[in-house]
Amino acid sequence: MGDVSTGRAIRVGENALGLDVEAIRADFPILDQKINDKPLIYLDNAATSQKPRTVINALIDYYRKYNANIHRGVHALAEQATERYEATRSHVARFLGDIDRERVVFTKGTTEAINLIASSYGVEQVRAGDNVVVTEMEHHANFVPWFHLADSTGAELRRIPITVCGHLDLSRIDDIITDRTRIVAVSHMSNVLGTIVDLQPLIDRAHDVGAIVVIDGAQSVPHFPVDLSALDADFYVFSAHKMLGPTGVGVLVGQREILDAMPPYQYGGSMIQEVRFDRVTYESSPNRFEAGTPNIADVVAFDAALSYLEHLGMDAVRLHERELTRYALRKLQEVPGLELQGPADAEHRGGVFSFTDPDIHPADIGAYLDAKGIAIRAGHHCAQPLLRQMQKVATARASIYVYNDESDIDRLVAALVDMRTYFGVG
Repeated sequence: MGDVSTGRAIRVGENALGLDVEAIRADFPILDQKINDKPLIYLDNAATSQKPRTVINALIDYYRKYNANIHRGVHALAEQATERYEATRSHVARFLGDIDRERVVFTKGTTEAINLIASSYGVEQVRAGDNVVVTEMEHHANFVPWFHLADSTGAELRRIPITVCGHLDLSRIDDIITDRTRIVAVSHMSNVLGTIVDLQPLIDRAHDVGAIVVIDGAQSVPHFPVDLSALDADFYVFSAHKMLGPTGVGVLVGQREILDAMPPYQYGGSMIQEVRFDRVTYESSPNRFEAGTPNIADVVAFDAALSYLEHLGMDAVRLHERELTRYALRKLQEVPGLELQGPADAEHRGGVFSFTDPDIHPADIGAYLDAKGIAIRAGHHCAQPLLRQMQKVATARASIYVYNDESDIDRLVAALVDMRTYFGVG
């Protein structure tokens, strides 16, 4: 694809997957290497994505050209750093459907964003006798803060079950989400099952009883269009590092009236309106939730990641991944004994493939694939309650992104077939 800043266009439609993957791969320096003398096939994108050259260069440029603190200095470097930092906030707002930029709060990741909501809004609003609702497919980041909130306040933690096919079971939703429900927390897409959740029934039911909805978008925003101007979510959170951006940057998008009514999460510089010996007043959102010196360089570099994805087009990203998911589901079923988790329909899932082999431990699967130059994840994927429901201790997980294509799936499948022979179970 080349440097986005040069204006060179991606050649969409040149293959069945909708993206010119060969050109995209050339933009990612880390992919041009060998692991254990094998060309690297990176299939651990649900954990973190790789970074294009434009993002790496933006990070370097900040430190090389205009490193300064923001929102304080009047000198040229400080003004440029502030302008670039705030430009990323505006870019995030446009990327999510031209929402109000004041709704965008930067955190260090999805985990901190959810903890911020639980520690600020949750502590203020949840009392004994209330309940907080999660689903059985949540990442620990969208489970443990709510568990702790319920435990510390005397509230009840309720859960929405999953079906054997990996979808949410909403048949008893009116009994689970009631007039004592204060918060409903749900992932837009499961990091284990790949399930894409239809959020509207949950949002509608929550709002009918006066509850707010917290959506974990860590696995959704990187992979398909998310329009928060059309989605009536109270809070939506995600991370930059899963969408070609740097680590250490998260985004919390909240409804403005809720954010401005919430107490600060941390205290210090930048979030203060006025300090006296006898009283302190705080800025409105987003400043009141960004105490101290933020992760300026990585926020600035995140802007380049957003530009890269916009250049590809999020509709094209979704098309590419849906077709590659369809291909992967078909090919993985050819591996003897392999048990694949999650929905079988590529229309209702993303490119996350958790699987087990009855004769080989997931950790051994991961190690064997690594020897072949294929990077996947093995373990419980920070979703132990879900894996217990699945009656699994761990799974192996492969996950795709814009620089993956059918050849990567073919190498994965071939290695899984060879693995069974290697371990003497084929």
